[in-house]
Amino acid sequence: MQKTAIFAGSFDPFTIGHDDIVRRTLCFADRVVIGVGINKDKHYTHTTEERINSIAELYSDEPRVVVKGYDDLTIDLARREGAQFIVKGVRSVKDFESEREQADINRLVGGVETVLLCARPELACVSSSMVRELSRFGADISKYLPKKTEK
Repeated sequence: MQKTAIFAGSFDPFTIGHDDIVRRTLCFADRVVIGVGINKDKHYTHTTEERINSIAELYSDEPRVVVKGYDDLTIDLARREGAQFIVKGVRSVKDFESEREQADINRLVGGVETVLLCARPELACVSSSMVRELSRFGADISKYLPKKTEK
């Protein structure tokens, strides 16, 4: 049986921390679906299409990773994709509490388990909001964004 994981978020932008979670998930999942959330009430710095395309390009040489936009519940995406679990990155105790509550709801509502992966210590401070803030003030954010590696 193929093991499919959902890794969902707004990914505005997709950071080296996100990339690390995806690559670590590939160690125990056969397929990772990166779900790019679409929330009409949120104001993004990049369009949904830009976010999906940039992430898809990053993994264009990795057939086990697919990128899809979605505008409903993550658990609905998990059902559509036949996922056995949802993967979330956790950087702090605050993240843990929030993600634990969401994991409980996803298990109750959809019967899908959540796997929490702790951020590597050197990446624990990296977040999309931090990268957006640095960018807004003209700082070089390139070291926080993943680069496509050639095989």
